[in-house]
Amino acid sequence: MTSAAYLSRAGQKVLLVEKNKECGGLVNSFTRDGFHFDAGVRALEDAGIIFPMLKDLGIHLEVVKSPVSVGIGNEIIHIEGQDSLIKYSQLLLKLFPESKEEIDNVIKIIRKIMKHMDVLYGIENPVFKDLMRDKAFVLKKLLPWLPKFIFTVGKINRLNMPVEEYLGRFIKNPSLRDIISQHFFKNTPAFFAMSYFSLYLDYFYPKGGVGKLPDSLKNKIRDCGGEILTETRITEVMAEERLLKDQNNTSYKYDSLIWAADLKTLYRITKTGGLSQRIKTLSEETKSKFLKNRGGDSVFSLFVEVDEPLESFGRIAHGHFFYTPSKLGLGQVHRAELDLLLSNFEIVDKEQILIWLDKFTSLNTYEISIPGLKDPEMVPHGKTGLIVSFLAEYDLFKKIKEAGWLDEFISELENRVLRVISDSVYPMLKDKIITHFSFTPLSIENRVGSSEGAITGWSFQESMPVVNKIQNSGRSVLTPVPSIFQAGQWAYSPAGVPMSILTGKLAADKALKQIRKFKNR
Repeated sequence: MTSAAYLSRAGQKVLLVEKNKECGGLVNSFTRDGFHFDAGVRALEDAGIIFPMLKDLGIHLEVVKSPVSVGIGNEIIHIEGQDSLIKYSQLLLKLFPESKEEIDNVIKIIRKIMKHMDVLYGIENPVFKDLMRDKAFVLKKLLPWLPKFIFTVGKINRLNMPVEEYLGRFIKNPSLRDIISQHFFKNTPAFFAMSYFSLYLDYFYPKGGVGKLPDSLKNKIRDCGGEILTETRITEVMAEERLLKDQNNTSYKYDSLIWAADLKTLYRITKTGGLSQRIKTLSEETKSKFLKNRGGDSVFSLFVEVDEPLESFGRIAHGHFFYTPSKLGLGQVHRAELDLLLSNFEIVDKEQILIWLDKFTSLNTYEISIPGLKDPEMVPHGKTGLIVSFLAEYDLFKKIKEAGWLDEFISELENRVLRVISDSVYPMLKDKIITHFSFTPLSIENRVGSSEGAITGWSFQESMPVVNKIQNSGRSVLTPVPSIFQAGQWAYSPAGVPMSILTGKLAADKALKQIRKFKNR
């Protein structure tokens, strides 16, 4: 959507093709029974990208802060600023008094990384500035910032190891290690994971839901003459002819194509016949590399409609709440134990899986979002909508579906999550739930066509299939086929909404440059 907005503003003839009825993928909101819910991300972080993009495009988006609370068992703190790190330290010390030295080390690392984040996002991202015209920005902000940025990037790259390995170097208490890290994706780079405190302070929420962000871009695209085609799935890319085909066999001619969806899908459906041997070879190598890799972790989201006023929940925590009911931590429940279940799935009975599920739900960390606490217009008067999310393994849901008891498993999972939450932090839920429903990793795969139901692109591993260093982000949008560019969560790692927007702008710039170069021949 960012690409389409910039290209249409530049006067290009733009067609945005969207698989679903609504644009935005997992940055979306929906309404059910008068309750407004967010379908994917629960809040947004600027990261020096989103607000500069909106400003550059002349888009007004009404937003509010999305303050975060963190809770473990009965202990809950509210993150109000950098000084809240002291409260976080005190929280951990109260629960793990025997690990004072380890906790002190964690706090020191978080403070250090917060300083790095202040540099990294210290100015508006220059990609969204007109550097030829805005000399004041270049002289007063960009040039003084660049040396600090280069120095900081070097430090960031040295923190690229998995967070589990990094914390294991100085935290010997496995429960403490889990409490700090178990809500991160598996093998998340240490810098990205340990910067979470900065992200908590950066969160904001569009009034009306996160879906207002894609809505604003959609309006901009149409205002600039761009065309949007929804409920249309591209099934074939003919690179030599620069032609697309959809599920109805309708064809679309293009000069430049920006693919912002699943990259495995792109390479599966792209025909390279007629192109040079070099391009075909590179395309096959890239295809092989992508198909060997997996999407990252997925999530399970439980949506709950409650006959209880917002004030009852607001007295306990903010509308964006990371809650762990037990200080024990997951240990190997979501790693080795789950891997063992999956590798022996044919001989594992249903009861064994449900016993594992008891441990998984009681020891997990939950991201709880209450849209009405950020914007009271998001719920009927006197009621509350909750979204309870946690990391979930795609393969488990897939195997259970193949075994024929997916609906039963989802029901068992929903009931356990509701029991854990109502027995701990929100006791008022017990008798006040109107109804509930959920999205699984399979729902995500089906809705957005995301491999393995991934929500942030590729899984983290030693050798990433895409660019994974910020100083090389300009190359992240290139593909072996000169007329095709890539953008979004699959084009760069680690990815989120800001990086998806940044790659969208970079891809638009590359496409525009290519189109103008071709026309000037």
